Amino acid sequence: MPTIKNVELTKKANVYFEGKVTSRSFVDENGVKKSLGIMMPGEYTFGTNEAEHMEIISGKVEILIACGDSNWETINGGEYFEVPANCSFEIKVLEITDYCCTYLA
Repeated sequence: MPTIKNVELTKKANVYFEGKVTSRSFVDENGVKKSLGIMMPGEYTFGTNEAEHMEIISGKVEILIACGDSNWETINGGEYFEVPANCSFEIKVLEITDYCCTYLA
């Protein structure tokens, strides 16, 4: 299992949708801001300030990016998707899903 070393971690959790989506924010050794979290099955909408690279570590989701293609796309564990800055995306979490979000400069 890959590990991330030498990080600056924010202890306080990010909690969304009544605790169904949670994450912890950190900055890696290269100064890149990221969050690592878990999503419970359900449907959620998120907005972005910065562009995001969303790695689905395990689980299964369907996504619809508001400022992109108008088709739903299935993303499985081991795959990723990217969302432009100042956009939103809908996500249907089909299985408990671990994820890592990297905020792109």
